[in-house]
Amino acid sequence: MKAIRAYLGKLYKELAFVILFLSGVAFTVSPALAEKVNIAVAANFTATGKALAEDFKARTGHEAVLSFGSTGKLYAQIIHGAPFDVFLSADRVRPRKLEQDGFSVSSTRFTYAYGQIALWTRDEKLLGDKEFRVEIIPSLLKGGQITRLAVANPKTAPYGLAAEQYLKNLGVYEQLQGKIVYGENIAQTYQFAYTGNAELAVVAYALVLGSPRGKSWLIPQEDYEPLGQDAVLLKRGQSNKVALAFMDYLKSRDAAVIIKKFGYTLEPR
Repeated sequence: MKAIRAYLGKLYKELAFVILFLSGVAFTVSPALAEKVNIAVAANFTATGKALAEDFKARTGHEAVLSFGSTGKLYAQIIHGAPFDVFLSADRVRPRKLEQDGFSVSSTRFTYAYGQIALWTRDEKLLGDKEFRVEIIPSLLKGGQITRLAVANPKTAPYGLAAEQYLKNLGVYEQLQGKIVYGENIAQTYQFAYTGNAELAVVAYALVLGSPRGKSWLIPQEDYEPLGQDAVLLKRGQSNKVALAFMDYLKSRDAAVIIKKFGYTLEPR
């Protein structure tokens, strides 16, 4: 009987040690996990998002882990349970729908930037010694020099929808149906033109601003609906202090300076 009591006493101490050890592990791991935020970012915002993440880490010590893709595909991943805390969309429609359907935290949605689109070619010989001008663009698009025009998929990429609106307003959309090649997102659309698989592309101005290669032309904003881009805090991130801190940072003057530097505006023009 004494031997049994001794054995049980020893077993109890060992169990108590294990419980204490596991509690200590949980205590030390939890803060580490809380020091990062997982953010779904529209492809057009890739370079800007990386710059913001670096600045955020420099200012707070926290890490913003970014995942890039088309707005439509990121939205689909979110509603199917992807582990994101924050969504930086390229439109205002999907964040609003996430709010309506209960996937995001109410009253956290706001417009963090307005995007712009541009015509861009890597081939500087395409225009000869000329530059892009309003009067030559319709004939250029319909002419024999352009066999492929890269545009993002308007069904999943807001920048593709803006490009479609522009081409329709220009009166050339129907004539270009045999020439248009669709990118999955705006980054892939840019790649089509960069690699020469398309002579010309309608891309996010942010992707070509300051580019040392090729020629670009900023498309007037009155030729397409405003490209308001909304951010929203997702339900998964509502208890993550770093997600809350990032949302506050995105509204700051420091973030605004970076956003404008990369070719976005903070209000529609």
